[in-house]
Amino acid sequence: MTQKSSAENLVSELLQTIDSKEIVDESMRRTVEILLNLIEQQQAEIEKLREENQKLRDENNRLKGEQGKPDIKANKNKGFKNDHSSEKERKTPAEHNKRSKNESIKVDREEIVTYPKEKLPPDAEFKGYVRGASRREEVIIQDILLKTDNVLFRKQKYYSPQTGKTYLAPLPFGYDGEFGPGIKALVISLYYGGNMTQGKLLEFLEDIGISMSAGYLSNLLIKNQEVFVAEYQEVYSQGLASSPWQHFDQTGARVAGVNHTTNVICNPLYTIYQTTRNKDRLSVLKVLQSTTELEFILNSFTYELLETFNIPTKWINQLKLLPQETVFTEIELNELLDEYLVKLNPQSRTRIQEAAAIVFYHQQSLIPVIKTLLCDDAPQFKLLTDDLALCWVHEGRHYKKLSPFVACHQKILDDFLEKFWIYYRKLLAYRDSPSLDQASELRSEFWTLFSKETGYEQLDERKRLTAAKAEELLLVLEHPELPLHNNPAELAARTIVQRRKISYATQTEQGTKAWDTFMSLVATTRKLSISFFEYIRDRISLIGNIPSLGSIIRERSSLNPFGWSWTPE
Repeated sequence: MTQKSSAENLVSELLQTIDSKEIVDESMRRTVEILLNLIEQQQAEIEKLREENQKLRDENNRLKGEQGKPDIKANKNKGFKNDHSSEKERKTPAEHNKRSKNESIKVDREEIVTYPKEKLPPDAEFKGYVRGASRREEVIIQDILLKTDNVLFRKQKYYSPQTGKTYLAPLPFGYDGEFGPGIKALVISLYYGGNMTQGKLLEFLEDIGISMSAGYLSNLLIKNQEVFVAEYQEVYSQGLASSPWQHFDQTGARVAGVNHTTNVICNPLYTIYQTTRNKDRLSVLKVLQSTTELEFILNSFTYELLETFNIPTKWINQLKLLPQETVFTEIELNELLDEYLVKLNPQSRTRIQEAAAIVFYHQQSLIPVIKTLLCDDAPQFKLLTDDLALCWVHEGRHYKKLSPFVACHQKILDDFLEKFWIYYRKLLAYRDSPSLDQASELRSEFWTLFSKETGYEQLDERKRLTAAKAEELLLVLEHPELPLHNNPAELAARTIVQRRKISYATQTEQGTKAWDTFMSLVATTRKLSISFFEYIRDRISLIGNIPSLGSIIRERSSLNPFGWSWTPE
């Protein structure tokens, strides 16, 4: 052990015994608190420098043709440094009523299991198959048959001398292209719903006796999907209309080797994915309107937003000289800006586009306008909707990332986190039975929790940042129907991350659109408790047993199953 590490251990042991709260003298206590916070800052800086130093060493070794330090993951994540999840703290343990899995199992056939008569005693009497107390007389065994159903179709052919035409019987719906609806539905279901790669799908098909080329498989997965694209659009429109609030999140994507962003928008009835080139405010507006081309309006509301964006008055006055209450395309707006606002800088130009696009979004009637967006506090989400609600779980994650070095700071953080999640559960209880008195109490408790200084500066600074978001975090006190977290969107984004790890990226815009469409339909059918496989087979075969997903969303939202305090139009 080096002299330096021995000194570090000695300091660490000493810090475990110091608690500034136990110091009676106010001046001395404040001095110790300052010193402890300086130690925290220095420790954080040391850790940062160590990481940077290791990266430089690895890069130096790489340039020399050697390998860097291997990144070996620990068996367990210990402490606050790695464990940023809040699932354990935020959830209230619920009673688990175990149900028999047989209740939901469909019985396809029955088979009598006979007992060998030669092994029965002479006086044995048959008692039937009635289930007894031990429930062993009847047993449901789940199994599956994987076998081909290759059909030789003999199509009837007729000739009419009167018309001079030949009439050939058409194949049943879904049996075009040498493959039937069953195999098509299975392939689409395994690729998009089961996250299988195309290579593994071809291996699986070969194993069960199906011969399909890689080209046909690729075309089946991404081409000629107009029916599904149309239903995707209907799901989105009805999903937006089904609740006044929507979850929103973003995650990275790759298209033909170029970075893109997959946007996730959802509520309990549906999930939609849309991939865009960028993740800025204009891109989010395209997603909210399900379009690739934005439109813009200049009017008094535009100028109010521009004042919020701190755009100089001279530019606003210049804009007022342009045609007002007129819908512009992006090309038309840019031409006007180039001609009449010659010296406009790029940032101000973007803000003008954003403000004009936001105003058009709220005035258009082609797609429902979202009242409240539930998301994180990224700047691209702000000012798009009337209200913005922030995720409490995301906010709690900031505190979990704090990594105190001093023991008393660790205790302060532990105590605060306990109070944080107690307060969170009070908000949950308020949603179930809201009242004005309780809302007032919770608002007061919020300021007590996030305004009181603890002496641990990193924690106190984090609390000040939370307090600055009070309006967005406490919106639930005015609208109890709002969820408190954005987990549905984050989990949906994680699905895309898993898809990206398996298949890495799409190569064409058509493939990207197919991913967005089918991953959306997978997530939506599962939320609606519909088998994705049966849904695909129903659409390919034109059976019509499963209604349109949009109509199901519309029907269920009208039943108000989530306790929303509103009536859908």
